[in-house]
Amino acid sequence: MTKTRKAPHLTLPGLITSLALMATPFFSFADDHHENGPAPVHGIAMHGELKYPEGFSHFDYVNPEAPKGGTLKLSVVSNGFDSFNPFVIRGVAAAGVSTYVYDTLMESSSDEPFSEYGLIAESVEFPEDRRYVIFNLREEARFQDGTPITAKDVEFSHRILTTEGHPFYRNYYADVSKVTVEDSHRIRFDFGDTENRELPLILGQMPILPAHYWEEREFARNGLDIPVGSGPYRIGSFDAGRSVTYELVEDYWAKDLPVRVGRFNFQRIQYEYYNDDTVALEAFKAGNFDFRQETSAKNWATAYTGRRFEDGRIVREAIPHQRPSGMQGFIFNTRKPVFSDPKVRQALAYGFDFQWANRNLFFDQYTRTNSYFENSELASSGLPQGPELDILERFRDQLNPEVFTREYTPPDTSDSRSMRDNLRAAMELLNEAGYSILGGKMVHEESGKQLSFEVLLFQKSFERVVLPFTRNLERLGIDVTVRLVDSNQYIQRVRSFDFDMITQVLPQSDSPGNEQREYWHSSTADVSGSRNFMGVNDPVVDQLVDMVIQAPDREQLVHRVRALDRVLLHSHYVIPHWHLTKDRVAYWNHLQRPEVTPKNGIDLNNWWINR
Repeated sequence: MTKTRKAPHLTLPGLITSLALMATPFFSFADDHHENGPAPVHGIAMHGELKYPEGFSHFDYVNPEAPKGGTLKLSVVSNGFDSFNPFVIRGVAAAGVSTYVYDTLMESSSDEPFSEYGLIAESVEFPEDRRYVIFNLREEARFQDGTPITAKDVEFSHRILTTEGHPFYRNYYADVSKVTVEDSHRIRFDFGDTENRELPLILGQMPILPAHYWEEREFARNGLDIPVGSGPYRIGSFDAGRSVTYELVEDYWAKDLPVRVGRFNFQRIQYEYYNDDTVALEAFKAGNFDFRQETSAKNWATAYTGRRFEDGRIVREAIPHQRPSGMQGFIFNTRKPVFSDPKVRQALAYGFDFQWANRNLFFDQYTRTNSYFENSELASSGLPQGPELDILERFRDQLNPEVFTREYTPPDTSDSRSMRDNLRAAMELLNEAGYSILGGKMVHEESGKQLSFEVLLFQKSFERVVLPFTRNLERLGIDVTVRLVDSNQYIQRVRSFDFDMITQVLPQSDSPGNEQREYWHSSTADVSGSRNFMGVNDPVVDQLVDMVIQAPDREQLVHRVRALDRVLLHSHYVIPHWHLTKDRVAYWNHLQRPEVTPKNGIDLNNWWINR
């Protein structure tokens, strides 16, 4: 889920806060507007100035003349869906529903670190210290059934999301202390004792739900009832668990706004579900759907061939992007006793041979990941110095000494170092952690238990990456099993932290903020649905996360994020994988895209069909 949409859009969303932060904010109503307050403005930037001035006509990365019409056919590799409510933890929501059916108060641009411009909200007001924000709603804003969108709908949306919605929302909006409906189209959010400059922007990302629709419905059990939204598309038809089609709202109220011009150009968007990615790829080449983003290096190197590619009917492109790559890796569940010792986690990293995998499996397409904020200025490197060192010095007595003395780099087999050397280093660390070889097995000297764990997967294609890793560890007497489950079971097990190790992507934006609690804060460690997959529960990390959220400017944000990155890396919560600074895409040539690609990469919602 880039900063263009910080709310959850991943397979496994979830951000949990502690019970102390889950209290429902106080709601009140006022009759009069505040006078002599800040002037209303058309947008808001996290730090610095807005790129687009008041009265701008469209974003630079769209084609304002793009024709409307046609059907965009897409695929989803999954075991299906059972809900049209993406805002609750129950069930698996249909692909696209949160993107296409619901509008937000503001819209992010894709060519700035983090800036938003008015969508449902025509303007926004906030003081210099951002201790509150006021949204002035557009009079013309409508739900898809023609009902006006009012401040009461905004208040309702905030209340229902933070009390009955996915736990993510309770934490994301936890610092809201008071909500005041000032009139039918004006609403104010006051914040508690916080220096969080991001709060007005993350409230701008809030999806607005119709209070009248939910009056007689149970929010957490929406199932496959077709909802009333406010966005550019409505659900037109579906085959439960197998396909869903969205239809363009012909009288969509926002279609001529600057943040919508040149976007959402397809008359229909259709998702078809496939159980197997190989089948999906062949279906794409046969013309059953229009666009595919390839995540397999092997497929990219070997499968995109044939007459349709040669004659140009299917276009194959690797389009550069400048967004942070985040972290993909083997993730340890530190709630499990087997992974509670950082030395054990550090030792197991020596069993993954990235150089071998890149050469033999990935056709040398990837670069090793060394940071949770890879491919950005936010990534730590070298040894800490300057303001970053000053931050870390506050916690020196609580940190791994290597944070200050050793640049983090994951183990590799480059240069003259071999896997034998790496396994020898792993053995030394395991000995320090109390393990030794007994009868060919790696056994803990006190408990007598063999070091063993399970890797949970839902993508069969990833077995070719995992199995060489497990074989290397078996040479140390470690018992590793690989369990392949379907995607729905995988989601449920990960939500309940019922795993030892998983492979997962932890995406990041160019402007980290509140969502960092989702990954690392102790308040999210033991609540079902959190994206704190590792079970991070560290008071130093908690403080660094708070510092990131409260960063007063871009310069301080960079230093604080680098400090957080460095502490996480030296805690060995993951075995880093790899990253790519290009989007590998293939599409049938009736699809057209804008000449300008924003820094965050491709966005199909800016494409169109060439008739």
